[in-house]
Amino acid sequence: MLNDLKKCSLFLVTVIVLVGLGAAGQAETPCKAEYGGGQTVVRLATGSPGELGLVEVLAAAFNRQNDTRICWKKAGSGKSLKLLEAREVDVVMVHAPAAEKAAVAEGWAIKRSLIGSNEFYIVGPTNDQAGIATAKSAADAYAKIAAAGAPFLSRGDNSGTHKKEMFIWRTAGIEPSGSWYIVTKTFMLASLLQADQLSGYFMTDSSTWVAAKKEMKQTKVLFHGDPVLINTYHALCQPPGATAAQPLAADFVDFISSEAGQSVIRSYGVKQHGEGLYNDAAYAKKYDH
Repeated sequence: MLNDLKKCSLFLVTVIVLVGLGAAGQAETPCKAEYGGGQTVVRLATGSPGELGLVEVLAAAFNRQNDTRICWKKAGSGKSLKLLEAREVDVVMVHAPAAEKAAVAEGWAIKRSLIGSNEFYIVGPTNDQAGIATAKSAADAYAKIAAAGAPFLSRGDNSGTHKKEMFIWRTAGIEPSGSWYIVTKTFMLASLLQADQLSGYFMTDSSTWVAAKKEMKQTKVLFHGDPVLINTYHALCQPPGATAAQPLAADFVDFISSEAGQSVIRSYGVKQHGEGLYNDAAYAKKYDH
């Protein structure tokens, strides 16, 4: 009897340890930064808008009206939506329209709201060995890069940028592979800097380009203007009852969609860079889909 009890106790301890290890392995994505000192934490996932500082400015304006602090989790659009689905964040700012619409249809995201836009630039070495400056479309530019076997950097991370890149490759009828196709698994700015170091081609967003162009040694914008390269951003949040901060997350979506939030978005970057990094929702509406 005593041996049976010992065996049972050992089994229970083993189960508890394994459960604990499993929970540790599934720890929440940490905050990249926290803005504000309010009582309620609102967890926000996004990529470049956080990396370029827009989230910090939006958070400051929102926190002035609410007893909140914003936890920014750095993630591309694909991961941001996964975090929302897993209830690890309360709100996201993303640019992956098809995935956003699916999230709303499946019921784990609401309030999909257009908040602004930028556009993608295809940048590359100043000597433009692939000749994409004369391309007729983004797909034509990609085809020229592939035909030349010129270095092309891909984020390869299921971000909104990566999704758009793969859409363009499919439009061009090309499945990219080979030593010329370099997968970085890094964020926008890091990938852009790596492309400059390698004299490679890369599709960056205009916001990151404006912020980083002074650091470029041998890279310039070679192609832009194809409507497919317009990049619209939407905010989405948890449905009611899903997370403790859901009501304030919904308020945050309303705030960044309001004139007060839109004023922050359209003016952000002007003082530092001489031009805004993002267009507002009124401009983006022409390209929304």
